[in-house]
Amino acid sequence: MSRVQRRAANARAAYGIYQSSHASMAVRYIDDGTVESAPEGTSAADALAFGQSGPQRIALSLYPTPDKADIQELTEAWDLHPVLVEDLVHARQRPKLERYGEVLLLVVRSALYLDETEEVELSEFHILVRKGAVAVLCQDRRWIDGTDGEGFVESIRNGRLRKDQLLLKDPELLRLGAEAVLYRILDEIVDGYVPVLHGLGIDKEQIERQVFSGDAAVTERIYRLSQEVIDMQHATASLLEVVQSLDDGFKKYPVPDELETYLQDVTDHLTRAHSQAVEYRDALSQILNVNSTLVAQRQNEDMKKISGWAAILFAPTLIAAIYGMNFDNMPELHWSFGYPVAVCLMLGFAAALYGVFKWRKWF
Repeated sequence: MSRVQRRAANARAAYGIYQSSHASMAVRYIDDGTVESAPEGTSAADALAFGQSGPQRIALSLYPTPDKADIQELTEAWDLHPVLVEDLVHARQRPKLERYGEVLLLVVRSALYLDETEEVELSEFHILVRKGAVAVLCQDRRWIDGTDGEGFVESIRNGRLRKDQLLLKDPELLRLGAEAVLYRILDEIVDGYVPVLHGLGIDKEQIERQVFSGDAAVTERIYRLSQEVIDMQHATASLLEVVQSLDDGFKKYPVPDELETYLQDVTDHLTRAHSQAVEYRDALSQILNVNSTLVAQRQNEDMKKISGWAAILFAPTLIAAIYGMNFDNMPELHWSFGYPVAVCLMLGFAAALYGVFKWRKWF
């Protein structure tokens, strides 16, 4: 299991994904671009029936805390393929786009940057689209902006959530069909990549200054931030493949030209985000190489100093060792100036070597 998958699994375990209430589902009815709340207790079948009751009608079902009961009800109402149902139940899917008859499945990931820990938190979403209906399952129990799933639903019901966060702020766009809601979700996810990349960029600049300050802890920080940048690069690359596949599908199916233009705008923003993530990864790789070079240089300077002092101490040690052998037949042993001369030789050799090393800038 990858590091991203472990995070997602831990998040689901922390909230108890299979213990949530079916009442957490929120449904919005869209009729000719006008949004209204669905009646309390609306089921997946009711939402689908509304969406298929008119050409300008769409039912958006949000599952911020999906459980097996939610997936079972959605399966029966939409007559989902068993393979698709397995993906919904087990989650932890790679970002992808697959079509099962009339139902289109998109698996995408949003990103949230935690500046305190310098981590990129990825959240997995399963989006089901069919004529007149869209269902969004927040598999990590968080909304795109990182809001807790239960809190997100409560905000919707109490009317505290800003209208633009409901993805339904443009009546003209909503008249283009269920694919318009899908576009808004993708646009919201891609817009969320911008602050993440901004946070990574700030940390990268801090690391650059930290490298040249000689901080020994910077190597670990470079490695950890590189892992987060790699996660971000994978998220943008995978979503880029999904969006490009979606664009190819739009050319095969009757989709308004205006919606294709909107999707192209998302593709452009996503391409820039992906390019920036790649640049950060390359930059961090270069910073790591520079840091390794600087560390090697500092170690080389230390070795020069150690070697220099060892050589300086070697000459006095050699003279002292010779005169410390205690032989009687040594001419200078009984000479009255023997001891002063030996000491002067020691100091002279040491001073000469120190001068040489100083001249060569070893000290």
